[in-house]
Amino acid sequence: MRRDELEHIIRAAKGVTQQTEFVIIGSQAILGKFPHANADLLVSMEADVFPLRQPQLAEQIDGAIGERSMFHLTYGYYAHGVAENTATLPNGWRTRLIAISNENTNGATGLCLEPHDLAASKLAAGREKDLGFVEILLREKMIDYKELAKCIDTLPLPAQQIEAIQARLQRINSADRNAT
Repeated sequence: MRRDELEHIIRAAKGVTQQTEFVIIGSQAILGKFPHANADLLVSMEADVFPLRQPQLAEQIDGAIGERSMFHLTYGYYAHGVAENTATLPNGWRTRLIAISNENTNGATGLCLEPHDLAASKLAAGREKDLGFVEILLREKMIDYKELAKCIDTLPLPAQQIEAIQARLQRINSADRNAT
């Protein structure tokens, strides 16, 4: 997904919900800080979105511009209306959101996860594709290893899970250093 496509989703979500602020929590949140991110980070054709002030309206987004909707069939990308707790996010993530608001969003604002918060949530999910995503962020120096490790420590999870996530990060970092 390109940045202009994410802007289109933000604009369309406003039209569906009459809300003006939307949180983007999935991989496409990287477009907030990096509008021209590495193509390997932009393979997903969906943006995980929920309205900031009325998250329950995410169902409307999913129905109107979600997977297999006319929007999806027409444009080839779509919004996935999600709940705020879909992703495990570090403490304070809301204070670090990165806004996308321009003429393409038609008065709406997309609030994208800061890249370290996004990476921490990907590591918490632990799926293979998520680990690869974080590996690219580290390799491309889009995030800092030490800052990400600090961010992981603030995830609202039991200590054992935090340790496991830190171990994932160390494995990714070691593998990346050995590959170069």
